Amino acid sequence: MYLLGIDIGSSSVKVSILNGETGGIAGSSFYPKNEMTIIAKQSGWAEQQPELWWENLKLAIIEARSVANITGNEITAIGISYQMHGLVVVDKHQNVLRPSIIWCDSRATEIGAKAFDEIGNNLCLNYLLNSPGNFTASKLKWVKDNEPSLYDKIDKIMLPGDYISMRLTGEIRTTASGLSEGMFWDFRKNEVSDMVLEYYGFRSDLIPERVDTFGIQGYVSAKTAGELGLITGIPVTYRAGDQPNNALSLNVLNPGEIAATAGTSGVVYGVSGEVKYDPLSRVNTFAHVNHTSAANRLGVLLCINGTGILNSWMNKNVGNQAFSYEQMNELAGTIPPGSEGVSILPFGNGAERVIGNRNIGAQVCGLDFNRHSQGHLYRAAQEGIVFSFKFGMDILKGIGIEAKVIRAGKANMFLSPVFRETLANISGVSIELYNTDGATGAARGAGIGSGYYSSFSEAFNGLKKLEIVVPDQNEKDRINHAYQIWEENLQKFIVS
Repeated sequence: MYLLGIDIGSSSVKVSILNGETGGIAGSSFYPKNEMTIIAKQSGWAEQQPELWWENLKLAIIEARSVANITGNEITAIGISYQMHGLVVVDKHQNVLRPSIIWCDSRATEIGAKAFDEIGNNLCLNYLLNSPGNFTASKLKWVKDNEPSLYDKIDKIMLPGDYISMRLTGEIRTTASGLSEGMFWDFRKNEVSDMVLEYYGFRSDLIPERVDTFGIQGYVSAKTAGELGLITGIPVTYRAGDQPNNALSLNVLNPGEIAATAGTSGVVYGVSGEVKYDPLSRVNTFAHVNHTSAANRLGVLLCINGTGILNSWMNKNVGNQAFSYEQMNELAGTIPPGSEGVSILPFGNGAERVIGNRNIGAQVCGLDFNRHSQGHLYRAAQEGIVFSFKFGMDILKGIGIEAKVIRAGKANMFLSPVFRETLANISGVSIELYNTDGATGAARGAGIGSGYYSSFSEAFNGLKKLEIVVPDQNEKDRINHAYQIWEENLQKFIVS
């Protein structure tokens, strides 16, 4: 039996086909082979065409099936992971009305801040566990205010994963976890938030029917089966946002466990069994994949927008694409910890929640033209991302979530020894690296939701620990000193 996992990112769409019996990957693929187009008509805007996700998904499924050498009728369940906080709007014929306003678009920041003040900080934090912020509900309000004729045509609103499920099954549905990431979920009442709908003036029927994170969410339609080379009736049995799903893929399900990722965005995600929120909403609390009204499982998320894009910018503009990312990592490794005084603030990809939704831009500090080279900049960029993790992890610690171990997939920036060693040294905890990614996690989620796996533990029998990175006490002082310099530079830009 094979399980199909789909991961809809903003850079690419990845597909993994999991052998349910062995837990091994039979085949995988991603499209496009270069980064997917992001439309930015104005500063701080970021949009993508949902049809682009679908076209790349088709190519990835065809290639993954070819690698796995299986037919479409051997796939028995589908799971979906997707970029969080996006907005997709469709009419009553399921036609997309405008490009999706995606996660890193910051146009609705002021709308969310105004809502936080006018609804009331305490009400928002006690019922939503967050400020409305720059999340999906605030993005929809922007459409309502700025594109009223288009808004009037909206039949349903969706997150990116809801859209992919709609294309697979023809059914428009969502989950409590998804609604919580969009600021539509009332954690006190365990239902859609009337408070948010009333404040923003949204019709309640804009919200799709709700289904469980794990379980039957629809079946592949005949039309879609023909497009994808699958068979009609395959169940979609799991969907979750990329960061809750990344935690699932690492078997991070219980209070005190921490998952991290450093791809397009950088994330530290801690699970809590209690209602936890940051009073300044710099880190955000959502329903985790296994959250229920009977047992709280809340994911507290620290997100750094300027992660993968900083590394990519360094590749294109500092190295002029002359070096591969592996070679960049090697050059970074020739420079001592602290980058000999160079410090980079990685906040050049829109407003950052961890610094109070400010958009301060990226900053390079301490550069000496006579001493510093490409390698210094490569290392300082990686250290800057790690230091932003540290800054956010101190906020998590302040609300009772302290890392004892960090789990991550051995991918993206965790392939860099400098990145993972710096994170271990500055956090003071070990990092466990695993053979997994978002698409693989979604495939395991499909196995759980379809009942193929009888328990979470059975689903993770095939998860292999590849490496453990332990803190180096000899580097502790140098890394802490570099972090102090980095934080001093940051405070110059964020102190009101």
